[in-house]
Amino acid sequence: MIVVTTPTGGIGRQVLTHLLDHDAPVRVIVRDPARLPGGVRERVEVVPGSHGDPDVVMDAFEGAAAVFWVVPPNLTAASAEDAYAGFTGPACDAVRQRGVTHVVGVSALGRGTPQAHRAGLVTASLAMDDLIAGTGAHYRALALPSFMDNLLRQAATIRDRGVFTSPVSGDRTAPTCATRDIAAVAAGLLLDRSWTGTGSVAVLGPQDLSFHAQARIMSEVLGRPVRFQQTPPGEFKAAFTARGASDAMAQAMLDMMLAKDDGLDNAEPRTRASTTPTSFRQWCEEVLRPAVLS
Repeated sequence: MIVVTTPTGGIGRQVLTHLLDHDAPVRVIVRDPARLPGGVRERVEVVPGSHGDPDVVMDAFEGAAAVFWVVPPNLTAASAEDAYAGFTGPACDAVRQRGVTHVVGVSALGRGTPQAHRAGLVTASLAMDDLIAGTGAHYRALALPSFMDNLLRQAATIRDRGVFTSPVSGDRTAPTCATRDIAAVAAGLLLDRSWTGTGSVAVLGPQDLSFHAQARIMSEVLGRPVRFQQTPPGEFKAAFTARGASDAMAQAMLDMMLAKDDGLDNAEPRTRASTTPTSFRQWCEEVLRPAVLS
């Protein structure tokens, strides 16, 4: 049995599709089972509730061989540590008590870099990895850069104003990856559990690009001019607090982006194993373009 958390999320739903395509036995933890497509609900065991709830994870992990772990966003958390390690603590207890042998978790690039100690959400993600690794289960942390799919949050401004923004410099070249490639890597690890021990698996996409280079590709794919505009740090943080984020979480978001601007995502060498197939141009053609032009 494989347990999937966030089965309606951007990565979790795609992991779930891969597993069901291979007829794997799957149990999902979901706050609102009605959000699962009908065809999916008929093929999986459903445990309703939050996977931060001790009783829910203890129930869901019974008889499970593997868990796909994702911490859901929580902008109102008291701290990044609470949002990641605090949320994951009950699951770690359940992994131990239920004898789960393998865990695959969504995490971040940066371990071992000077920036990792001041990288906000990334620092908290790496601490979460240590917590899971300490359970005794075999663990693979998916070491991820920024997602191409994050640009979908700016689809309206790309459409209406021809602009997208970030506090990271437009000249900073870094890897990005598509969530569908993350899901494929995660599903592969969950289906073939011949791996042992603890470690990370980087998912780097096929090419490092700057935001200015991304703007040129978007312009070509969309057939309209798109430009990148760097956001001042204070303005970036204020936008999150205006949306209801706690000051600590808004600062953690900003600290992560400033660490990326300082090269956080550039330390991992790209190898054949870490090079995933979806290029930024392909992603723009197949995902961004329909979202912007719809």
